[in-house]
Amino acid sequence: MYTTGTAFLEALKEAGVSYIFANLGSDHPSIIESLAIAKQENRELPKVIICPHEFVALSAAHGYAQATGELQAVIVHVECGTQNMGGAIHNAYKSRVPVLVFAGASPFTQEGELTGSRNEFIHWIQDVFDQRGIMRGYSKYDNEIRTGTNVKQLVHRALQIAKSDPAGPVYLMGPREAMEQETERITVQKELWEPIAPAALPPKQIEQLAEDLLSAKKPLIVTSYLGRKKEAVEELIRLCERLAIPVIESVPHQMNFPADNPMHCGSYWNDPKQNELLAEADFVLVLDSDVPWIPTKNKPSENITVYYIDIDPLKEDMPLWYIPSKCFFKADALTALQQINASLDAKKIDQKTVSARRDEITAFHERLKEQRRKLEQAGEDVTTPEYLTACVRELMDEDTIILNEGITNYGAISNHIEATVPGSYFGSGAGSLGWNGGAAIGMKLAYPEKTVISLTGDGSYLFSVPSTVHWMAKRYETPFLTVIYNNQGWCAPKHSTLGVYPNGVANAYQDFYVHFDPPADLAGVAASAGEAHPITVKERSKLKEALAEGLKQVKEGRSAVIDVYIPHVYSDGEVNAEKTAKETMQ
Repeated sequence: MYTTGTAFLEALKEAGVSYIFANLGSDHPSIIESLAIAKQENRELPKVIICPHEFVALSAAHGYAQATGELQAVIVHVECGTQNMGGAIHNAYKSRVPVLVFAGASPFTQEGELTGSRNEFIHWIQDVFDQRGIMRGYSKYDNEIRTGTNVKQLVHRALQIAKSDPAGPVYLMGPREAMEQETERITVQKELWEPIAPAALPPKQIEQLAEDLLSAKKPLIVTSYLGRKKEAVEELIRLCERLAIPVIESVPHQMNFPADNPMHCGSYWNDPKQNELLAEADFVLVLDSDVPWIPTKNKPSENITVYYIDIDPLKEDMPLWYIPSKCFFKADALTALQQINASLDAKKIDQKTVSARRDEITAFHERLKEQRRKLEQAGEDVTTPEYLTACVRELMDEDTIILNEGITNYGAISNHIEATVPGSYFGSGAGSLGWNGGAAIGMKLAYPEKTVISLTGDGSYLFSVPSTVHWMAKRYETPFLTVIYNNQGWCAPKHSTLGVYPNGVANAYQDFYVHFDPPADLAGVAASAGEAHPITVKERSKLKEALAEGLKQVKEGRSAVIDVYIPHVYSDGEVNAEKTAKETMQ
């Protein structure tokens, strides 16, 4: 028997999908039967990864696509499973990660008129008017499979849209009768459904950009996710070394520029201070960045020349967004950089000016590095986020992948981890917490030979559904190391409140309703669910030994979770550690 469900699975395989991250339900008999028949007949289909929670399923597909650029599929149960993906679909959409999500739907017949007609109580309860509407604000495309005669075309069209810039998730749904329908096998030519070609800069305006760049005395480049294409990193290095242009990463969720390059001048997160280089710049080239600066805290001068190049320069899905810019370009950063570098090949460059700027920026880079080292040694009686990150950095090699979901410690991690290899560092790129666990599984599936280290806050760790994550890591042999920056609470709401009410009542009473006291046994959760090796570290002197043990366990094939206590969200230790660090820098 050849059904719509069979054709759907075949279409995924034909399109190059390797994994289906699945949370199956009563709407998926055709999928389950087709998988069983394929197994019996030794026919290859995408491998199914059972995911006890939909948020983790989509986070794993997200992580796989980030690491490889290759789209994977997620299958969930009707509108309930769709809603359970919640924050994960926000993450995939906002960070422009391609993924195909398929959900079944309640049967639309109830008297046995068609194969798959209603036969369970839940089929009435899960029938809703607009299931696709749940996803419409967070997907590039949605459609309903109504027949098996064109299901392959629908799948390939959805994948084409998902993979075309700006990439993102797509959503297909199919009621049970449609998926159970017997149909004829058809063949679709995959090469006719490729994503659209990368966009380039208009030739006439390349010359103007190059001239403005060459005439600038203090040029600057700001980026956030240019590193999604490794070749773009190479082109950026070429440009920056040729003209001695400093690079700042704003909330980086890729390795965009090697930290050991003299032109790398750090990153910022929600820093409540003006960045020196941004304030002094007379020209800024923004490449792939949604939020290159936060105007209430940190912004360029009013007389600056800004060029903005991005795969999504209008941010049409952000109701409030604007950055005054001389030119906005909807272009692929790799293609644009290749064009700019080619244009500069034919131009005369003032080497004296470039040489002087190189010396100045190199000195700035070295000062930043010295400041980071001082921060890492500050607070000898506590484990600061900077020291913890420095200790993790010592474990890294060229085959390490770092995940950063440290939230209030995001900046400390992105600055102190000092990533240098394209594809070695990732953040979620969005705002719904918990991405770290599923993403680590997806990245480990993509690169089994690499060491995956997830750096997460205790809040983000809890949001990741660690019981599901570590059960999956054990079952599918994807061991990774989790390091928890445990301040026993949500520090972000506290910081936000103080940002608006620095002298308010909440500050006076020091009660922000965000602490996790008494603390949970976070490492123990992973041990119980997936036999991960649990370690809790409360003393700075025991940190390096714990990290070494955790890494050893991972390399031997067992996940490890190291719960590291840093200054409490409510304690004076947090404030004192920051004060000590600043005094050390001075």
